[in-house]
Amino acid sequence: MVKRNQVALHKKIWAWVYVVVIALLMYAPILVLILYSFTDSSNVGIWNGFTFSMYAKLFRNKEIMRVVMNTLIVAVVSSIIATILGTLGAIGTFNAKARSRKAIEGMTQIPIINAEIVMAMSLVVLFVILGGVFNFLTLVVGHVVLTVAFVYLTVKPRLVQMDPSLYEAALDLGAQPSYALRKVILPEILPGILSGFMLSFTLSLDDYIFTAYLKPGSFDTLSTYVQGVIAKHPLPPELRALTTIIFIFALLILLVNNLRARREAKFQKFHHRKGSK
Repeated sequence: MVKRNQVALHKKIWAWVYVVVIALLMYAPILVLILYSFTDSSNVGIWNGFTFSMYAKLFRNKEIMRVVMNTLIVAVVSSIIATILGTLGAIGTFNAKARSRKAIEGMTQIPIINAEIVMAMSLVVLFVILGGVFNFLTLVVGHVVLTVAFVYLTVKPRLVQMDPSLYEAALDLGAQPSYALRKVILPEILPGILSGFMLSFTLSLDDYIFTAYLKPGSFDTLSTYVQGVIAKHPLPPELRALTTIIFIFALLILLVNNLRARREAKFQKFHHRKGSK
């Protein structure tokens, strides 16, 4: 018995060591960037004292601010469109016949398992055939193609978990299908819709391949701007501050999403217990 407990303890220790090592490999470079965003040295590794000057320089740098605004505009617009299309697609597929549902679900897997370079090049060929003009619209279309399948896969589980009798009861009480959709189905799947929007937003925010192939020549997002700067000269030190802000923003989104999921789980557990009584 003692020997079995020792083996279990050793396995637990090695499991924690493995987790810590992987976490360090993943997050140590980010933590180094965050640390050196609070010093005004041009190179990482040289500490000139604690200061917020990099953040002040970041917000005074008009070029970086323009690129950040471009990135946010593309991410917001494409995420809204992808969320609408992905949600409607999930609802329509969920209510379709079994054979049609399987075919559509198979098609939604293609953008996820396929290489981004293949999808980006296929869109380039399509737009060249249509006229060869690359503008803001072609860039948004590319980001929607990239993210809409992820929205679909995020919303679909919510539809599966939803009680179908709620929609049927609304129709029996005289509600029109469109009204029942807005008042019954959408509130039930709203957490999945929000999660799909946040996922599509983050995917669009850091995409490089679609952006590089489909953007107009003078238009840059963060990914293409950083790539262009690195190819010519050293990375501006202000970008360390920008990296820190983006990381904290993503961390806050993750925390809010986890808190919302926990509250929802507690709410459902409470109602389940109340209903069983």
